[in-house]
Amino acid sequence: MNRIPADAAWRSLFEGLPEALWLVDAQSLDVVFCNPAAVALAGRPAEAMEGQPVYTLAATPEDVAFWMQDLPALRAGIHSHSSMLRGDGRLVPVDRRVAAIDAIGPDGAGAPLLVLGMVDRSEQAAIQGELERLLCELRATLDSAADGMLVCDMAGRVRAFNQRLALLWNLPDELLVERDDAALETHMARQVVDADAYRARLLGIAQFPEEETTDILHLRSGTVIERRSVPQISHGRPMGRVYSFRDLTLQHAAQKRIEQLAYSDVLTGLPNRLLLSRCVASAIEEVAVSGGGFAILFIDLDRFKIINDSLGHLFGDRVLQLVAQRLQGCLRQSDMLCRLGGDEFVIHLHASGAEVAESVARRILDEMRQPFMLDGMGFSIQCSIGIALHPRDGATLDDLIKQADTAMYRVKERGRGSYGFYQPQMNADLLSRMQLEHAMRQALDQGHFAVHYQPQVEMATGRIVGAEALLRWNDPVMGPVSPGVFIPLAEESGYIVTLGAWVLEQAIREAAEWMRAGTPLMVAVNVSALEFRQPGFVERLVSLLRSHRLPASLLELELTETILLQDAREMEQRLAALAALGVGLSIDDFGTGYSSLAYLKKLAIHKLKIDQSFVRGLPDDESDRAIIEAIVHIGRALRIQVVAEGVETPEQRQALQAMECHYFQGFLLAPGLPAQAFRTLVAQPPPAVP
Repeated sequence: MNRIPADAAWRSLFEGLPEALWLVDAQSLDVVFCNPAAVALAGRPAEAMEGQPVYTLAATPEDVAFWMQDLPALRAGIHSHSSMLRGDGRLVPVDRRVAAIDAIGPDGAGAPLLVLGMVDRSEQAAIQGELERLLCELRATLDSAADGMLVCDMAGRVRAFNQRLALLWNLPDELLVERDDAALETHMARQVVDADAYRARLLGIAQFPEEETTDILHLRSGTVIERRSVPQISHGRPMGRVYSFRDLTLQHAAQKRIEQLAYSDVLTGLPNRLLLSRCVASAIEEVAVSGGGFAILFIDLDRFKIINDSLGHLFGDRVLQLVAQRLQGCLRQSDMLCRLGGDEFVIHLHASGAEVAESVARRILDEMRQPFMLDGMGFSIQCSIGIALHPRDGATLDDLIKQADTAMYRVKERGRGSYGFYQPQMNADLLSRMQLEHAMRQALDQGHFAVHYQPQVEMATGRIVGAEALLRWNDPVMGPVSPGVFIPLAEESGYIVTLGAWVLEQAIREAAEWMRAGTPLMVAVNVSALEFRQPGFVERLVSLLRSHRLPASLLELELTETILLQDAREMEQRLAALAALGVGLSIDDFGTGYSSLAYLKKLAIHKLKIDQSFVRGLPDDESDRAIIEAIVHIGRALRIQVVAEGVETPEQRQALQAMECHYFQGFLLAPGLPAQAFRTLVAQPPPAVP
C-alpha cells in the first residue's frame, strides 16, 4: 500500500500536478482536498467540492454504482472512461482512475484515503467520433455507387467492398457476413470464363502499383464487366488499389467501335474526328426519320498552356490522358468523346436535349474541379464548355462544332470555368459588348462614376466601425449599370486597373474627411488581381496615404483568394510590405472557391468576409449555418475577425451573432450610400441591438 506524508507535503506535491486530483476519505467518502487542475476541469471552486460527498461528482450510473461499494471494493480502485459534469452544465469525457493510499497522521497512524484522478478526453473523443463518422460516410459512399467497388491494400487484402459488387459477382451470404479474403478471391476467379488469365492479370497489375488499368471480364453467367483499377496514392507512394466494376453487357457491342486504330486519337485512345463524323451523320439520319435531336459539347481546357510551358509537353500529354479518362467517366455508353487536337475535346450526347446537355456539363465541371495527381504532383485544371443543339443550331457537324465553339468562347469572356448554350444573338451581343466598353471608358472622364459607401457594423453594439467602398455607374442613356455587368467587362479589358486606381484615391480622400470631422472609420477597398499585380502598386498606395494624411490603419484592402494563389512568392512579399505599413488585409467572398488555406497561416490577414450566398439561407438552411460556423471557427482559431455580407433581416443578424460573427454589412442597416448620405448616417446614434 502506498503511504504519503500528511498535510503540507502532499498538498504541495498534488497542487503542482497537471492531472486533476481529488483526495477522498475512504470512510466517509467526503472530498478532503482537490488540486488546481481539478478545479479547472470541474469548473467549480475548491470550497464547493471539499467537504462534499464524492458521489456529487458522479455523472454516470457507473460512477454512482462504484462509489456505493464497500470499502475493500473501493480500495481495489478502478480505471475506466467516464464523464465529468462541470459546473457550467457541460459534460466532459474523461479518463478516470481511483487508487487507495494511506496518509500518515501526526500520531503516525494511517488514515485510508482514495485518490480520484481524471484527464480530459474531449479532444480524443472528438477525434474518435470524427473517424467513426468518416468511416460511416465512406461506407455510405461505396454503397451508393452505381459500380461495384473493391478496395485492397498493397498485399491484396480486402479493406472494403460495396453491395453492387456483391450483386455483380453473385457473392454468397457467408462472404458478406464473415471476412475471408482467400474465399472471396477463389469465388471471383470461378465466376470468370478464363480463371487462369484472370489470376495472371491480377499478378501483372500488382507488379505495377502506380499504374491505372482497364480490362474487360467475361463471366460464366454471360455478364460482361469493365474492370478499372486505380492506385491509392499517399505522399506520392501507392498504398493500395481501388477496383471498380461496371456492367457492360448491353453496351459491349457498341464499345468495339473505339478498337479500330484508324478512328482513334493516338495520344488518348479516344475516337478522332473521322469516327465522330460517322457517328453524328448516323444520328442526323436518325433524327430526320424519327425526330428528336442531340447535343454537341465543345470543351477547352483553361490556361492549359501554362502546364506545357512550365512542365513540358510530355507531362502535358500525360495530363491530357488523365483529362480524357475523367471526361469519359462522365458519359453514357451511347455518347462519344472525341479529341479534336491540343486541349480541345468534343462530345456527342446521343438523343439528348438541353436538359441532359446541361446536366452533363455540370457533371464535367464538378469532376474537373477535383485535384489531379501525377508523379506525386497535385494540380488543378479548369475547363470551359460550349453547347450546341441539333437541329436547332446547325444541320451538320461542322456547323454544330462552330456554334459550340462560339458559345465556349463566350464562356471564357465571362470568366471561364463554366458552360453556355449557343444563342443566335451572340454576334449581336458582341457588338453590344463593344458599345458598352466604349461607354465605360468615356464614363470616368464624364463624371458618370461615383463611389458609394456601405457601412460595416459591429455585431455586438450596432456601432458603425467602417465602410466598404463600392463603385457605381449611372449612364445618362442606359441608366444605372449593374456592377455585375461592367466589373467583369472592366477586368476582361484591363480597364479595371484605371477604375481601381480611381476608387482607391476617392476612398482614401473620403476616409481622410471622416477623420478630420472627428469620426475616424476604416474604409475597405476591393482590389482586383490585375490591379494588385501592377508594378508600383504599393508605392502609389503609400503616396496616396501621405498626400491625404490618412493613417494606414484606417485603410483596408479586400483581396480575393485568387490573388493569394497566383505568383505566391511575389504576392507574399507585397502583402508583407502592406502589413508593415499597417494597412488592413481582408479576404473577400471567403469560402466560395476551391483553394488551400495555407495562406491564412503565413500571411498577415486581418479579416475574412463571408459571402452573402451563405448568409442568404440563414437562419433555416443547415448547410449555410455549417459553412458559416466553420469560417467563424477558422477565424477564431487564427485570431482573424469575420465580417458577414448581405445581411438583410434581423433573423439573419441574430443567427450570425449567436455564431459569434464579429461584424456585418447589408441592407438591414443600409445599402451603398453616396458620401454625404453616409456621413449623415454615421452622425446618427446607433440603433439598439436586439
